[in-house]
Amino acid sequence: MVAFVHPGRHRVAVLARHGLLPIEAGIVHRLFGQARDAGGRLLYEVVTCALEPGEVRTDTDFTLNVTRGPEVLGEAETVILPAADEDYGERPHDPIDPALAEALALVRPEARVASICTGAFVLAAAGMLDGCRVTTHWKSAACFRAMYPHIDLDPDVLYTDNGRVLTAAGVASGIDLSLHMIRTDHGSAVANEVARSTVVPPHRDGGQAQYIRRPVPGPERPATARARAWALANLHLQPGLKEMAEQESMSVRTFTRRFCEEMGLSPGKWVSQQRLDRARQLLEESDLSVDLVADRSGFGTAASLRLHMHAELGVTPSAYRRTFRGTASGSPPPDA
Repeated sequence: MVAFVHPGRHRVAVLARHGLLPIEAGIVHRLFGQARDAGGRLLYEVVTCALEPGEVRTDTDFTLNVTRGPEVLGEAETVILPAADEDYGERPHDPIDPALAEALALVRPEARVASICTGAFVLAAAGMLDGCRVTTHWKSAACFRAMYPHIDLDPDVLYTDNGRVLTAAGVASGIDLSLHMIRTDHGSAVANEVARSTVVPPHRDGGQAQYIRRPVPGPERPATARARAWALANLHLQPGLKEMAEQESMSVRTFTRRFCEEMGLSPGKWVSQQRLDRARQLLEESDLSVDLVADRSGFGTAASLRLHMHAELGVTPSAYRRTFRGTASGSPPPDA
């Protein structure tokens, strides 16, 4: 069977595994399938394949009928691995399934390979991410680091590009990565037109960090609990180390040591995190101006809040609010 029927187009193969997240395969087909040149001609040929042709189970209540086998991978110029539920286990793909390894071995040395979400575990198990800077879903970052400590993982970004090997973070990051590859191949005008026709932004500000909620770990020995409770109630006063130590009647040195033992980070770093979390909460749940959000979260000024949010999350307060307070009509709430 001929896998691709349009010679001259860039050939993209999507490997569908059992437990596929169908939205991720759909993203690839929709975005690459919309890309056209100035004359209106399609630029990509996108084909789905499986380790064995036939019915492929998804993580939903429907299956996919995939008619092509792994030989398609050897004919593609770009190979994309969406996530599958088999990626979520104690040690996924350790070792890699022989059939999956054989399929990936068909990928041509010059072909571009990309993963979406936890598809990165497959590429890592196959040794295809060695020496690369990669990402995966932030919820799977700890597992990935434990399994592949030699691989440079950045769980804060939406995608990474190492030239031949690319990785995307979560489900929607497949959109960002696909647009990035189209932009790399054919320029911003083509990628922007694909984004417009799909009603998605051509480029998203920030990275995964803005979507992660950091739960505060409970201390085993709450020797600093009173100080932490006081600091949380007085973030607007910009509590310092000396004032926190006084809440526990400890010296600064003793308090710092106890705090680090309980929380795993310094008091100053912990306070900075709490300020940022308070600001995020106020931006998401209130209509306070950015100046008032900055004041009530202990940053003092809107400029200071913008500086810290951009450094930690890669976005401004206004952009963060638009992301999490967008209305059904698409109009963001006012800053004030």
